[in-house]
Amino acid sequence: MELDKIIDPANRVYSRPRLLDERTMHYCPGCSHGVVHKIIAEVIDELGLEEQTIGVAPVGCGVFAYNYIDVDWVEAAHGRAPALATAIKRLMPEKAVFTYQGDGDLSAIGTSEAIHAANRGENIAIIFINNAIYGMTGGQMAPTTLEGQKTATTPYGRRVDLNGYPLAISDLFAKLDGTCYVTRQAVHTQASVRKAKAAIKLAFQNSKANKGCSVIEIVGTCSSGWKMTPEKANKWMEENMFVKYPLGDLKKEC
Repeated sequence: MELDKIIDPANRVYSRPRLLDERTMHYCPGCSHGVVHKIIAEVIDELGLEEQTIGVAPVGCGVFAYNYIDVDWVEAAHGRAPALATAIKRLMPEKAVFTYQGDGDLSAIGTSEAIHAANRGENIAIIFINNAIYGMTGGQMAPTTLEGQKTATTPYGRRVDLNGYPLAISDLFAKLDGTCYVTRQAVHTQASVRKAKAAIKLAFQNSKANKGCSVIEIVGTCSSGWKMTPEKANKWMEENMFVKYPLGDLKKEC
């Protein structure tokens, strides 16, 4: 980059993570995915795991994660990322293996795979982006959609009597014997980004050290699906999402 030629490296305070490819992301303005991608790239680089990491990409908004983070990737069928990650880690136990999944991929289509992989204590890291909606496929209700929240398939708001209760799936993960670390974070402020990064770093270290299953839930926004500006989406998340999905560690045994 031209900027690199004119800025003294000694004076640099910020730069693009080395493992984050220089290409325009497909995510909507204000989407949380790009920030999480940046954090993952930084963590892998800082831990020196570039040649030892294998990611499993989902179906959903994060389907092209392999285009942005320069490590080895495998694409999974919808919801099957934890099952595929299980096979990879068992065949190559020395690797740091992680899945990257949205709420539709993990808590709807892939509920069984996710729950059973975690319950078996598979030595993988599950990074779970919860924006309470199906973003890529039209903005329909997800298991994590809040009560009363409007979506393409709940235009008058989610009704408990018709649609059931919102699924706080990380709370279920925390009760399983096979999980060693379960946490819920966000990336909407500088402080929250730092906490999320520390959580993801610990999850990668746990996978590399074969300590059990780690689940990192990131409560995020979907400006397009929520029909809000990025600024209003962050405020709505703070006032509504954090009530149902409070941030912090749910389980930490490693």
